[in-house]
Amino acid sequence: MINPLSISAVTTQLAPGAALKEQATAKVDFSKQLTDALRNVNEMQVKADDMATKLVLGEVDDLHQVTVAMEQAKLSLQLAVQVRNKIVEAYQEIARMQV
Repeated sequence: MINPLSISAVTTQLAPGAALKEQATAKVDFSKQLTDALRNVNEMQVKADDMATKLVLGEVDDLHQVTVAMEQAKLSLQLAVQVRNKIVEAYQEIARMQV
């Protein structure tokens, strides 16, 4: 026997505009995640720069911490560049598609 609650749940999901709402939510989530990731990359760059400045001024004794912070910033920037390249490549593929 079919549960009437599950039928109403399916019909609400298939209601007009429900798919558009899901797409809009997904779009907002993706743009928010992308913005957060770029903000994180920027924070790592600023932290590495600050630590390098403190090292030069003699405020940081541990060279290892500075090296790790700079390597983290470098890797996060490289990852951001690769993600950007993939996004541009995907856009170009879509633009080349024949309709």
